[in-house]
Amino acid sequence: MTVLRRLAAACILPILAACAPPAVAPDSDAPKADPAKADAVMRIVRETMAEAHLKAVIVRVTVDGREVLTEAAGESMTGVPANTAMHFRNGAVAISYVATLLLKLAEEGTVSLDDKLSTWLPRIPHADRVTLRQLAQMTSGYVDYVIGNTAMNDAFLADPFRAWTTHDLLSYATSKPLLYEPGTNWNYAHTNYVLLGLALEKATGETMSDLLSDKVLLPLGLTDTAASLTADIPSPVLHAFTSERREALRIPPDTPFYEESTFWNPSWTITHGAIQTTNIYDLEATAVGIGSGRLLKPESYRQMVSTDLRGKTRSQPGCATCRPMDERYTYGLGVVISGNWLLQNPMFAGYAGVEAYLPAQKIAIAVATTFAPEAFDDSGDYRNEAETLFRRIGAEMAPDDAPPGPAPR
Repeated sequence: MTVLRRLAAACILPILAACAPPAVAPDSDAPKADPAKADAVMRIVRETMAEAHLKAVIVRVTVDGREVLTEAAGESMTGVPANTAMHFRNGAVAISYVATLLLKLAEEGTVSLDDKLSTWLPRIPHADRVTLRQLAQMTSGYVDYVIGNTAMNDAFLADPFRAWTTHDLLSYATSKPLLYEPGTNWNYAHTNYVLLGLALEKATGETMSDLLSDKVLLPLGLTDTAASLTADIPSPVLHAFTSERREALRIPPDTPFYEESTFWNPSWTITHGAIQTTNIYDLEATAVGIGSGRLLKPESYRQMVSTDLRGKTRSQPGCATCRPMDERYTYGLGVVISGNWLLQNPMFAGYAGVEAYLPAQKIAIAVATTFAPEAFDDSGDYRNEAETLFRRIGAEMAPDDAPPGPAPR
């Protein structure tokens, strides 16, 4: 299974706003929650690091704004301890920002969720059959340019430093037939959010980076979350390493192979302007801000966290990520609903993460992980062990409302 296909399995984030303070500063004097819970969470972190062969873990947990803990364990690089100020890529977390932006623009009357994509991008194939809502919910039927796409996978793995244009990405997807009639099934497809981003830029006349900054990031106080079209990450950096190009480079299983992937170019991941870096404080603040619907009207929030897809989707031949929605995993509009938890769970290029929120108890969990050589199997495959940590920590913090299903491992 290639690196880009593995990403799918992991996924199966006014004028006064510019002055908004950071959601939580690293030296915050906010009151602390139960220290026994902090000890329990760190025990889970240490045990999972050993079992899952993690190189580094950065974790932050809060309850109703009170810090349970913010800690880092392991090493960023050999001899360089990980710390809570380090920055990393947030991947699919930005999907929740784009979905929030869509809902806010719909509230303002700039767009409608039921607008056809052709209203804004008439030259895109099938655009007259697909709505903005279906793009956000991943029910459009567009083929993904990543998952199951051998040509795209081969090109990426041959040169992970390549800067991809949106035209490059869409050329692998939009010319193909839709997988199903829009709205009748579900499949994880990066294609949806590239198209949605382009449509919102066309509808507003503004760039995605400016739209997200003005309408989502700054209002949530996310001052350490920034868009970039380069492979740069602000200092200090949480470094990542991986073995996922082993098969592509034809390296035998018995030959050690582990390369730095920190600065692989992420331009293939989502709409440009929403490719971002962040830190653990902003990741936790995202869990709270998006998970609570702070920026949305009640009806918009209900649509974002709706579980209406349960019982209405299915596996489908020729579709790697078509699947039934269930209690463990249901897609809303840009967020995953797992039991009563709302989350996003990116994994790519040797990084994995989860930001999750339990609205009823106001518990927020943010986890970022990197991997030691032993985490990769003989083909270079690996698992989203940030998911393991989240589900174990969630069960500790909310034993009566734990994330459903057994924690991985």
